[in-house]
Amino acid sequence: MTPHNEAKKEDIAPICLLAGDPLRAKHIAETYLEDYKLINSIRNMFAYTGYYKGNRITVFPHGMGMPSIGIYLFELFKFYDVQKVIRVGSCGAYSPDLKLLDTLLVEKSYTEGNFAHALTGRECHIAEASKEFNSILEQTAMEKNIKLTKANVACTEVFDYYVEDLSAFLNRLPKDLNIVGCDMESFVVFYLAEYFKREAACLLTVVDSHALKEQVSPIDRENSLNDMVKVALDSIIK
Repeated sequence: MTPHNEAKKEDIAPICLLAGDPLRAKHIAETYLEDYKLINSIRNMFAYTGYYKGNRITVFPHGMGMPSIGIYLFELFKFYDVQKVIRVGSCGAYSPDLKLLDTLLVEKSYTEGNFAHALTGRECHIAEASKEFNSILEQTAMEKNIKLTKANVACTEVFDYYVEDLSAFLNRLPKDLNIVGCDMESFVVFYLAEYFKREAACLLTVVDSHALKEQVSPIDRENSLNDMVKVALDSIIK
């Protein structure tokens, strides 16, 4: 147990899906898991452990932003011995080639923030997914005839719709990375996995587009991510 997680060590499986919204975690558990049980409710971060195709798996929410996921994922790796995680979340798109509800398989995440320096004293602003894990996700998506777009994203400290000058922010992004969208947590997922020598991947569904000036409804954000979740579940048990 930790100050943020009331689960006992044995309550949490070594493989975890991470979802920002506690209600999304609840939806995943209720829709896909058998014999699931609530293992954490501190701060209403509803986490569940159950079985998917006979494999024990935990679905854990992490809130919004790098500091929030940094707490939960650090503890899952260090105190609960979690070995493999996939973040399933939403993202914004900067490229007109991306349409609403497209699914991104993140390869690299770039941040202007100082999470790495604050935690470990390192100047690190780019973190990568586990290449072997990403290959499994690609293969699973092909088997299911679900399209994944491999991409690099920015991981922001501020919801980008609230940024005073988004054009200036976009112009600061490293051009060689060809960043096509953003979320607020992927950098931490990859950085902490590297730090603890674990495996991590990140799937993101496009829910708004700066390029196309479109967005899905809040309800659709919660419920329309099923293809992404199916790929994640079938990949993480391999």
